[in-house]
Order: sequence, then structure tokens, then C-alpha cells
Amino acid sequence: MSNTLVQPVLALMVLTLLVWLVMYVRRIGAMRALRIPAQALSTPDKRSLLPEAVNRASNNLVNLFEMPVLFYALCLLLMVGNQVDALYVQLAWAYVGLRALHSLIQCTANIVIWRFVAYLLSSLVLAAMIIRCAMHNL
Repeated sequence: MSNTLVQPVLALMVLTLLVWLVMYVRRIGAMRALRIPAQALSTPDKRSLLPEAVNRASNNLVNLFEMPVLFYALCLLLMVGNQVDALYVQLAWAYVGLRALHSLIQCTANIVIWRFVAYLLSSLVLAAMIIRCAMHNL
């Protein structure tokens, strides 16, 4: 049963790699089009040299290393502790789906209220998973 969380964990990892790929495709394309040398972007504050739309994927990649870290840790904890059940699997897929929606919004239209709703809902799903695990183990 513990392997059933492997798929949502891998899905979130694949999403992270896709956003990373989009980031580099956009960034390198913009650098070439605008003739910006790589050294000009040596620090994060220099990203303002690139158009906002180019930086969206980079900003999203940072987001994918914030709250999802708790998701990865929780999934590992649940699998190692042999505590995975159907509800955890459903919640994990809901979390991944909402994170994918958040990434899609941020990397494209970047409408902040839509992005916020996707982020909030994903955070609530993750909080429910963590609270459920804590109640079972404390």
C-alpha cells in the first residue's frame, strides 16, 4: 500500500522538471533575442533585465521548493510508517493537481487572484494531510 504515494510524488517531481525546462527555454530565448550576456544575470536581482513573462517560470520554480518540501517529507513519513490509505492518496493527488494548476497559472496568464486560490487550496489540502498524520502519531 505504501507505494501508492509514489505516483503523486513522482508527478510533482515531473512538474518541477517541466517548469525548470520552461524556465530555461524562455530565459535563454530572451537572452538571445535581447542580446543579454549570461554574466549580466549573475545575481537574482539582475533578472529585472528580462521581461516579467520570462521570469514567471523562474518564480514558479522557487515556489515548487517551498511548501512541496513538506509534501515530500510527509509522503516519505507515511510510506516508511506504513500509514498510507486511500484518503491520503486522494489528498496527495488533489495537492499535486492544485500545484499543477498553480504552476500553469503562474507560468502563463499569472492572474494573481487565480494563482492565490490555487495556492490556498493546495496549502489547505497539505495542512489537512499533516494534521491527520499528526493526530494519528501524537
